[in-house]
Amino acid sequence: MNKESAVLERYSEGANARQESLCCPVDYQTDLLKILPEEIIEKDYGCGDPSLYVREGDVVLDLGSGSGKICYIAAQLVGDSGKIIGVDMNNDMLALSRKYQIEMAEKVGNDNVHFLKGKIQDLALDIDAMEAWLRSNPVKNANDLAALEEWKLKHTQESPLIADNSVDLVISNCVLNLVNDQEKQQLVNEIFRVTKPGGRIAISDIISDEIIPGYLKKDKHLWSGCISGAFQELEMLQMFQKAGFIGVSYDKWSEAPWQVVEGIEFRSVTLTAIKGEQAGCFDKGHAAIYRGPFSFVVDDEGREFPRGERMAVSERTFNLLSKDPYKDSFIRINSANQYESREWCVPLGTKRLASETKQANYTNNGKSLGSCC
Repeated sequence: MNKESAVLERYSEGANARQESLCCPVDYQTDLLKILPEEIIEKDYGCGDPSLYVREGDVVLDLGSGSGKICYIAAQLVGDSGKIIGVDMNNDMLALSRKYQIEMAEKVGNDNVHFLKGKIQDLALDIDAMEAWLRSNPVKNANDLAALEEWKLKHTQESPLIADNSVDLVISNCVLNLVNDQEKQQLVNEIFRVTKPGGRIAISDIISDEIIPGYLKKDKHLWSGCISGAFQELEMLQMFQKAGFIGVSYDKWSEAPWQVVEGIEFRSVTLTAIKGEQAGCFDKGHAAIYRGPFSFVVDDEGREFPRGERMAVSERTFNLLSKDPYKDSFIRINSANQYESREWCVPLGTKRLASETKQANYTNNGKSLGSCC
């Protein structure tokens, strides 16, 4: 089975007529749906709402943007300073999403949504540019194929579809499972490449509770229907961690499975994570206390936080702990004014003496705790 062709065929059908079997029930923010054309809403297929993670001013990348629904929702949230980029490989879906661009730009108040043709597992390759090149340079023999590969290499290096470290938030809605298993780690690595340091991801997709057997993966209908290409629940977390993301977690988890096939449960989840800052380590006297309820926790860099202990952290880690998903679990203690800053990655397990933080400000989710009276 050619899985890519099966997916393109299934979603071309979905662009022309509603396919109920392609989506899970999702409650979107109704106030943001009001200005969307009915056709965009009707022919959208997803299993979650990653638009919930969009912030004002974000550059947002939607992988597998389909009808454009999530892009047009996000456009209302990012404001005039934000930008939305939708990437899809299906010509029919791209035509549908682009059909309403002028109308939606007038309704939103700015033209901040752009739809590009590309494979989500290769976000450097501009498919429209490649197809234009091929019209003048058709591949007829091995030499022509070598010329195409040379063009692709040069083009992706000099004019990538999505540049390195350029996106504040990468989102996707039930699309990653459609990529071939052999390309899934490459896909996740590409997401990491384009995300800015400090940027976030919110990936809504389908996972399985067990490993999916090979004969189910060969089923054309199950694959194109977002079933047999699903990540196994642990595998998905591990792939994003392997790529370099931190704070990888399932922020949303559907208790009831969407479908059960041969005893395997398939459910919708939303995975969130952060691309860590690339800045150096500076010790400025900061400390962090893990609140509990566990006796200790260990972060993705191997740093252990025993419950209630005042642990020394670098400025970079201190800032990271002020953000989701960490902020509710830690009390952050600013350094005392007299503390001398030094370039030093705090060794794992280093405690901060109370004397080093006397008169320092204690913060609770970024707000000073103030006096007790």
